[in-house]
Amino acid sequence: MVAIGIVGCTKVTEGSGAPDTNVAPAYRSSVSASVSASSVTSSVRESQRIASVTTRAIRTSCDTLATTSKEAIDKVNAFVAAFNGGKNTGPAEGPAIDALNASASAVENSYSDALPGQMRDAMNTYNDAARQVANAIGTHASTGEFNRRVDRLNDAKTKALKMCVG
Repeated sequence: MVAIGIVGCTKVTEGSGAPDTNVAPAYRSSVSASVSASSVTSSVRESQRIASVTTRAIRTSCDTLATTSKEAIDKVNAFVAAFNGGKNTGPAEGPAIDALNASASAVENSYSDALPGQMRDAMNTYNDAARQVANAIGTHASTGEFNRRVDRLNDAKTKALKMCVG
């Protein structure tokens, strides 16, 4: 035996299948306002995302600069102390050169596409100056030339670090 059931509506809704032209403009305005608000919200979220990515990029490069430049400067100061003390600078040269080059490379490798151009330029100026001081030590540049390069390094480091906190 098979039972077949038929279910149907017992209530009929009154009205016509035509749109209510009096309400349609208000509905269109409501939808338009909703789409506009959604677009603004999406734009704000995208701006916040970009700001977050940029902040992270700056923080990464700045932390790398602060950490590695300190070690490099400490090694350069050990070289300078040996030189000023009339000691053999040979044992201090290699560590100073290595620390300067390592700092420049680490800072350079910390970049991401989100790092702002001005910040990248300041970091690149530091990198170039660090490599120039390493070169001055390695080639036994004159004291005057070495000091000029160290001054450029200090200025570049200071400028980049000021951008990090400002």
